[in-house]
Parts: sequence; C-alpha cells; structure tokens
Amino acid sequence: MTKDEAYQDFIKRFKLLIAKNPLLVKTTLSNIFTMRLIGNKTHGDLAEIAIVEFINQYMYDFKSKHVGKDLYRAKEHEEDIEVLSELTKIAFPISLKAYGDGPLQLSTDKNSKLFPYLSKFGKVISSSKELKEIFQSEALSEFGNINVMPLIYREKEKQCNIMLFDHSLAIRNTARIQKESAGKGRIHPVYRFFDKEDQYICEVRYGGVTANALQRGLWTNTKNATNYFDSATNGWIDYSDNPVLVRLFSLALVASEKGHEAAQVILQKDIDSLKKQSGL
Repeated sequence: MTKDEAYQDFIKRFKLLIAKNPLLVKTTLSNIFTMRLIGNKTHGDLAEIAIVEFINQYMYDFKSKHVGKDLYRAKEHEEDIEVLSELTKIAFPISLKAYGDGPLQLSTDKNSKLFPYLSKFGKVISSSKELKEIFQSEALSEFGNINVMPLIYREKEKQCNIMLFDHSLAIRNTARIQKESAGKGRIHPVYRFFDKEDQYICEVRYGGVTANALQRGLWTNTKNATNYFDSATNGWIDYSDNPVLVRLFSLALVASEKGHEAAQVILQKDIDSLKKQSGL
C-alpha cells in the first residue's frame, strides 16, 4: 500500500466514523470555531491539535501527531499533522486549513515556480501533450502530493464542511489552462484551469516578488469548483459557540500544572462517556 492509498483509506474511515457518529464531529467543530470568539485566526491553529486529538481518541486504527510548527514549516513542505496507520505502519502527512466558503489555497508555492513555469507555454494551453507535460513536471509535482483537509465554514449560518479537493479528478479533467489578466480585484494575472465543459477547477496565482501570500500559489474555490470536492462530513454540519470553553481557557491560562492535570482527568472521563454513547 502506498502513502496515497493509506491516506485514501484513512479518509474513507474518517467519513464512515462521522456518518455513524455526527455528534462527535459536531462537538469538535463547535469547539474549534468557538475559538473565533478569542481571535479571528485562533481557530486555524487550534484546529490542528483538535483534529489530531479527534483521530487519537476516536479512530482506533490510526495515531496522529502535530508536526506543523516544529518540522515541516521549517522546511519545504506545508503539512500540519502526520497520521500513522496502525495496521499498515504507513505514515502520511495532512495539511489542515480553516477557510470561509469561497477561495481556498491548496499550496503556497513558496519558491514561486508555478506561474513562471506555465508562462513558458503561452496564454492558452490546450494541447493534451502539453497538459500531460505540465502535470508531470517538477514545478507541479506538489499538485497531487499534498493531502489538504480544509475546514470550510459559513460563519453567518454557523455551518462547517470538511471539503476535500480531488486532485486526481482535476488532473484527468483539465482540458484547458488559460491566462487571465489582472482585474476584478486582482492586481496580478492568474492561470485558470478548466474542464471540457468550461467549468472552473483551480488556478495558479502570480507568485512574483511583489506578491503576498494571497497572491501566489495554487488556489481553488469551494463555490465555483463544487464538482471537484468531496465532503468528509457528508455535507454541511451545524455548529454552535461554546462560551464555557472560552472561560475554561481563561482559567487554564492562569492555573497551575496541577490544576491542568486534574482537569485533564475530568475531560478524559467526558470523552470516554461520548465514546460509550457512540458505541466506540
């Protein structure tokens, strides 16, 4: 079994768990997005450790650890967590993201190589030979190698959907890559990927020296490329704020390690109760 096959098996098991026990993921997502009451970006970082704990607590054949801050981000990769299959002993990385429903960054393209590479082929690329060359190139090598698990949310409706971009389907269906000029709020051009029905798939943003993080890399759009996403949560899940959690964090930040240890025991008992209710 390859790493990609191990990842696909994990996603299949993850979806099955959520389908059978929606309360578990609803509780976790509610707690994650409650962090927006503390700060607009707090939920993104805490989502990483929350999903790690979700896997460790509820998916018995898998173990996970948080590696984003101390391993990969200091190097060339973008992954935040590593998951190990206890059955196959194969480990694979996952990049977690929390984005509003709409534009979604799949890869940051830190070395700014995607846009310059596509520029060599001109403004419109539709030759099957050239498309094959592009997807097999070193420049686009990360296109299908990053396992991105985005937590897409609609804050007004308080809904979340863990949407998985299907890289393989995107590669198979790309019929045209077209350069589009700056405009409609963009100060840099983009290369957009379309299928034979002229449906939008994804895009490569400029990524030059004057581009910031929002103006470079590989992007897609959860609203415009719905055919190229699969939902790990089987659709949108309603979540709610948990003000008690905010208070708990406040207390934890001024409490001692002894208090944290006592709270940890109580929380684990509650998690064990949730497992029992769910038949795990």
